[in-house]
Amino acid sequence: MTNVRIILVAPKFEGNIGAIARSMANFDISELYLIHPCDIGDDAYRRAKHGADILENAKIVESIDEALEGCFMVVGTSGVATKGDKNYIRIPISAHEFAERVRDYDEKIAILFGREDIGLLQDELARCDLLVHIPSSDMYPILNLSHAATIVMYELFGKVLDSPEPADHEEKERMFRFFDELLDNIDYPPQRKEYTSAMFRRMMGRAVPSKYEYNTIMGVIGDASRLITGKLSYPSQKKE
Repeated sequence: MTNVRIILVAPKFEGNIGAIARSMANFDISELYLIHPCDIGDDAYRRAKHGADILENAKIVESIDEALEGCFMVVGTSGVATKGDKNYIRIPISAHEFAERVRDYDEKIAILFGREDIGLLQDELARCDLLVHIPSSDMYPILNLSHAATIVMYELFGKVLDSPEPADHEEKERMFRFFDELLDNIDYPPQRKEYTSAMFRRMMGRAVPSKYEYNTIMGVIGDASRLITGKLSYPSQKKE
């Protein structure tokens, strides 16, 4: 994601900086700016892993103005969400909603992550066009800096895993008919057949079987029915 810049405002722990660089590599983000960071040493590079190049090329700047140069949208992050509209600066949207809003946005986006202890200051939040919050427990709402950054980057990455093609309606109905025929072939008690058939239908509906799984199940049910009716036989396996 070449249009995303991660900005850490006065990070206090080098381990967090390294962990964020690692996550940036995971999600194809390479532009890291650090405003007045702590010293960056071996711990940061150890945690960065394959994100070491990102850490090596991080730009260290003196002010938010320098960090935001060339960016068209400024996004702040906060572990504190304010309800109501009085403190409008702290009214956030979720990380997921933010990712959806900027899905087709082509201009440069700066995402600011604040200090580990006090986050972003009020005047820094005032520079932001949007405020992003990650919903979490009311008892312990503040996430570790690197964890919060990783969640936001994950939402931005937004790729959907390839899923197997599911069995279609006609195929599932054919499977249910085969199952009913199997119940008939094993002389399943008539008073229990309707319930068992409905249970199988609901179970397979929740499972959403793929076409491969459908074909496997159909093969097992079909072979079982043919064996029972004498239309199929497997060679016996005799030990010598």
